[in-house]
Amino acid sequence: LGTLISVYLTTSDEMIPIMISEAVPLWTILKILFVKLVIGIVAGFVIDFVLRLINKNKKIEEENIVDLCEHDHCHCEKGILKSSIHHTLSIFVFILIVTFIINTAIYFIGEENISNILLNKPIFGPIVSSLIGLIPNCASSVIITNMYLKNVINVGTMIAGLLVNAGVGLVVLFKTNKKIKENIAIICLLYIVGVISGIVLEFLKFTV
Repeated sequence: LGTLISVYLTTSDEMIPIMISEAVPLWTILKILFVKLVIGIVAGFVIDFVLRLINKNKKIEEENIVDLCEHDHCHCEKGILKSSIHHTLSIFVFILIVTFIINTAIYFIGEENISNILLNKPIFGPIVSSLIGLIPNCASSVIITNMYLKNVINVGTMIAGLLVNAGVGLVVLFKTNKKIKENIAIICLLYIVGVISGIVLEFLKFTV
């Protein structure tokens, strides 16, 4: 679980191409990525340590993989190629449908209206930014990154939202893992780490 959380936290989605297109200095981009990497690694180790204390071991994770294969009827035991193609096509179709629905909703709400919610406040900013970051779509990272580039939010608020944003990773999580409570716990962990990290960076007046 700690590894999964780390991957989600360090995912950068649309941030890098947007910053490159806006000619943001390479050193600035690397500093942001480094901060996300450090937070992701630390959070992952802490989560794994806590889980070991409460006897959440690898055996449970292996059972989850078996449950996934049995549920999707992919017959992994007959070969990795066939099962890989089956999982890929299944997830691709699911992502395509969900992405269409989310993009339609964002179109009618308006990116500008969503952006206006992000106020430049030390505590409220990271809280709202992290909520927006939970939207399982690249649009959320686009909005957050653009607001930072337009000086609407500070870097701490931006990082809070980008830490939580995992693209369509959360969609895939709910598609493949049928344990809803476990999925909700993962989302809560992401949100908590994102908010706390953003608030700390805001109060430290971290800049890049």
